[in-house]
Amino acid sequence: MSLPSILRTATFTGLLCLLMPLSASAWWNKEWSFRKPITADAAAAGVTGEVGDTVVLVRLHEGVMKFSDANTDGGDLRFIAEDDATPLKFHVEKFDPVFNMGFVWVHLPAVKAGAPVKFWLYYGNAKAAREGDASLSYDDSQALVWHFSPAEGQAGQPPVDASRSRNNGLSAAVIDDSGLIGGAAKFDGAKAIGAAPSTTLNVAAGAPLTWSAWINPETADQTAVLFAQREGGNALLIGLDRGTPYVEISDAAGSRRSAPAAAIAAASWHHLAVVFGASGSTDGTLYVDGQSVATVTGPLPALNSAISLGAAAADGSSGYTGEIDELQIAHSARSPGWLLLAANNQGVEDKLLQFGADEGLSGFSTGYVGIIMQSVTVDAWVIIGILALIALASYAVMYTKGGYCGRTNRANDLFTRQFQTLRSDLTNLESVQPLDEDERDQLEDSSLYRMYKSGIREILHRFEIAGRPGALSAESIESIRASVDATSVRENQRLSKGMVVLTIAISGGPFIGLLGTVVGVMITFASIAAAGEVNVNAIAPGISAALLATVAGMAVAIPALFAYNFLLGRIKDIQANMAVFVDEFVTRMAEMYPAGNDGHNIRAAVGHR
Repeated sequence: MSLPSILRTATFTGLLCLLMPLSASAWWNKEWSFRKPITADAAAAGVTGEVGDTVVLVRLHEGVMKFSDANTDGGDLRFIAEDDATPLKFHVEKFDPVFNMGFVWVHLPAVKAGAPVKFWLYYGNAKAAREGDASLSYDDSQALVWHFSPAEGQAGQPPVDASRSRNNGLSAAVIDDSGLIGGAAKFDGAKAIGAAPSTTLNVAAGAPLTWSAWINPETADQTAVLFAQREGGNALLIGLDRGTPYVEISDAAGSRRSAPAAAIAAASWHHLAVVFGASGSTDGTLYVDGQSVATVTGPLPALNSAISLGAAAADGSSGYTGEIDELQIAHSARSPGWLLLAANNQGVEDKLLQFGADEGLSGFSTGYVGIIMQSVTVDAWVIIGILALIALASYAVMYTKGGYCGRTNRANDLFTRQFQTLRSDLTNLESVQPLDEDERDQLEDSSLYRMYKSGIREILHRFEIAGRPGALSAESIESIRASVDATSVRENQRLSKGMVVLTIAISGGPFIGLLGTVVGVMITFASIAAAGEVNVNAIAPGISAALLATVAGMAVAIPALFAYNFLLGRIKDIQANMAVFVDEFVTRMAEMYPAGNDGHNIRAAVGHR
């Protein structure tokens, strides 16, 4: 097998291994063309123990899903349990096919550390109607969920409650489309967002409660009330005191506030949560980013009043300036593991979910290669295209030069055996051992034979001038040697023709690939700067795609390097044989046609072939 064939076979085999199917399990519904395995690993999110039922955030972007294969409204999204048969409750907060972003909340039962939960995302059904009821995604204790998502019609409208309690806001929220999770409410310190009193928002004295939200303060060291629920002398306040988060309760016994904790940095998102009634205690615990930071002593007072978010100065409190996202209130005490999982799943970097490779209906999967290929930008494709052209040119040289060297070596071996039989007549190559027609055709590929013919022509030319065969003078021998040397030089040029393409591939391929990588990384970081935040799940595919240009450059250079050295060795062998033949030919010529010789029986068959 020739070297080009070996290289093609190895490349194809490697790609085939990368593209092998990753799964052959059953398909939930054959009307859906694609699916993706997702694993929720609570231990990877730092959770210990059991979490129970929870709703996790699935962030979709081009790095984990090919949006062009899904419906433009995300209506074909379905989430199926690991058994590939049981649909999971979910709802889509936002699905943007323009910027290729999606935020979906999926209900997972029985989550616990040490037992990763696997489920499937199905998509790719143009006829599918949009499904997903937000009210079914949450348990009965959930009293309020405000996503602040403009996809739910909340831009310029009051917040819509995603829970089944329907505690919608009373006033419009100013929505920032580039919030942490799809959208976020912006507060300027002068206006609050509230919800009317309702039975699902009422708090019984000493009852359990979990309040949580993501906050992004505009300024450091601000003092403001984030959340307030007041009724007479009773109150629940959650806020910032010079940047330090706190929880405060008031009842007939007076006001009690949690001890000071570490201040929250401005212009960064943090998960803030307050839990009352956990583990049989009536005290309240304050959590920041899933970690307990302070407690407040005493049970919750009875509260049957409206709630206020970002309380304005009109109620005697400082107004909050910054953003709030994903406000949730539940009449149950969520566990520390539940809160830590939420903080590590919903934040900028999702530490909970791990995405597998896309699979088609046939079970065929492009693996991580498919993810990378989907993320390749136009500039990278240009670089890869240039490298592909260089690769094709180098493969063409490998193929033609490998074949040429092989034919030349075989023909030279035949010629050498034939030349060694000559004893008295240098001009008749078949004087001792005749050749068949195929062997005569094969000789035409011999560089030694072409040198031999050029020398014989010169010998016959001098005999023709003399009018008869005879001796060759020293001057004639040197002239004939020069002719053979000239043919040798031309043969060397013929052997080296095209080898420069391989040197270009070897030296230029990696540099062109590196150029593509640098440009790709620059574009990726420019997009990060424009977005104003870093999401490793979003930028990793872009970096991988940028690095693909370097991989392509190396893929061009490495085969070219091996082929160049292999071919160079064969060329040097042929060149060495030609150098030896020149000396051997001249020596035999001097022996057969010495000065003063009366001549030989010269036949010019070879010279006229």
